Amino acid sequence: MRIVSFNGGKAGILINDKVLDVSKALKGINFRNWANYKYVRNLIEQWDEIKILLERILKSKHVIEGFSYNLNDVSLDAPITNPSKIICVGRNYMSHIEEMREEVPSEPIFFLKPPSALTGHNSKIVLPAESKRVDHEIELAVIIGKRCKNVDPREAWSTIFGYTILLDITARDLQRKDVTWFRAKGFDTFCPLGPWIVTKDEIEDPQNLNIELKVNGKVRQQGNTKDMIFKINELIRFASKVCTLEPGDIIATGTPKGVAPLKHGDIIEGYIEKIGSLKLAVNSFP
Repeated sequence: MRIVSFNGGKAGILINDKVLDVSKALKGINFRNWANYKYVRNLIEQWDEIKILLERILKSKHVIEGFSYNLNDVSLDAPITNPSKIICVGRNYMSHIEEMREEVPSEPIFFLKPPSALTGHNSKIVLPAESKRVDHEIELAVIIGKRCKNVDPREAWSTIFGYTILLDITARDLQRKDVTWFRAKGFDTFCPLGPWIVTKDEIEDPQNLNIELKVNGKVRQQGNTKDMIFKINELIRFASKVCTLEPGDIIATGTPKGVAPLKHGDIIEGYIEKIGSLKLAVNSFP
């Protein structure tokens, strides 16, 4: 399934060119706990209990037509608007390490982005006045599906709900200036996410997905998730040793080479195979 958050955070399922309103559809079939599934994070937390019912609903043309909107008529938010954590990984592609002239890490380098940095498809990236250089970085994002701690790497795949696209927007000059990366990575709109979450059952091998980023139609970044230094299951293991992972938590997995600055008026489009495209405009003001 493709899970979206739309029109102010409501949970939906993408069906071709329509968005099914999950809570309204559940209410429409007289499901007594329909109000518990209004938001995507709620949906993820209770996925095991609701998945089979949703699959039945998706086979009902009557329900789909009665509780759906045309995709072009809705506003897509970041597919999760209220994660407890956005965990990002630095220097996880050798090509990016080489272009940045950094050392290869012996363990994953983790940093956090605040949830307030999230923004969605067809929205804006705002360039802050404090920075003279803001770069783009495209990444595969893993969405955690189960509460977990100290995860065995062999069991890590079972903790995943799905995958989406994340753009790690970075004030590069501030990153080089500051001791920590919070300011450089944490501005509002510096974490575009979306356009939807693809559930893990639809992506057989997340470690073999092509990645591409374009600015104004020109390719700047290309890579494949097979080139990660620390693989997805290893990242989950390392992160879960530090903190308990919660349903809806986001883990960004690093970026390939080709990072470059953005300017006012740019149109940025990130693509990951089997997921889709995330598109935004770049502005110097809110």
